[in-house]
Amino acid sequence: MARSTRSPRTRIRTRIRARTLLARAALPLALVLGAAVPAHAGADGLARGGINDFSCRPSAAHPEPVVLLHGTFATWYEDLNFLQADLAARGYCTFALTYGAYDGFPLAGGLKPVAVSNLEIKEYVAKVRGATGAAQVSVVGHSEGGLQALYLAKMQGIQPHIKAVVAIAPPTHGTNAAGLLDLGDKLLGRETMEKIVTTIGIPVLADEVPGGPAIQALNDGPVAQPGISYTIITSRYDELVTPTETAFVREPGVKNQYVQDYCPFDPVGHIGEAYDLNVWHMVRNALDPSRATPILVCAVGSPG
Repeated sequence: MARSTRSPRTRIRTRIRARTLLARAALPLALVLGAAVPAHAGADGLARGGINDFSCRPSAAHPEPVVLLHGTFATWYEDLNFLQADLAARGYCTFALTYGAYDGFPLAGGLKPVAVSNLEIKEYVAKVRGATGAAQVSVVGHSEGGLQALYLAKMQGIQPHIKAVVAIAPPTHGTNAAGLLDLGDKLLGRETMEKIVTTIGIPVLADEVPGGPAIQALNDGPVAQPGISYTIITSRYDELVTPTETAFVREPGVKNQYVQDYCPFDPVGHIGEAYDLNVWHMVRNALDPSRATPILVCAVGSPG
């Protein structure tokens, strides 16, 4: 097979554009579905929310800022960015960072060991709380970001500062390295992946496999911590975190949900879960259970 002559940066941008188009195609329907869900509004009638706006002040309706954590090989602006925009439009103060990125590979995050990246995330949560004045934050993560959210709540001693954890397709009990490498090929291209592997070896891969240090630490004793609301969301058709039930935390008080429990015909896969309108709805319900609403019209997510 002939090797692509496009540069790694061009190939990354092509991947980003493809995923952006997928999410943009979903936005009109998101607006229709969201029209019946009122956002917090100020005296001028405008929704009060923000995207990485440290001047944002949480409203009475949404008192906890939401920190969003991307997956392996992704960034803050290319994974949960459309979900972040949806939450901000509904009145949430939202924040996201690119964690675990090496200087030589600024377009790919989530590469460092989980424990190292988790310290970055802990510092970021403290920054968000300090700027907004919020006593607690809610944390939403996709893929490795879901694992990071669970790890943060258990391992960093900040349980009183976390209101809710919503983990989308987290490798809670580990996933296989071959699947992660295949994910990297899809997102970044083979040439860029080879350069990353040659240069840094992708330490996070050793963490995310079954029995890896982060997986062992997370599952040594209860995962769920007292006082924190936990929701795990995944698809029956997730092709990376397999068997799919290994994403779940089978502990008292944890809500484990398949997308197909609500939308049986949604074929959404691992990458697509970040952009799936049904997943977005489930996330909103998890963040604000007192105002939870049923999914009246199911969307069809990307199976890839």
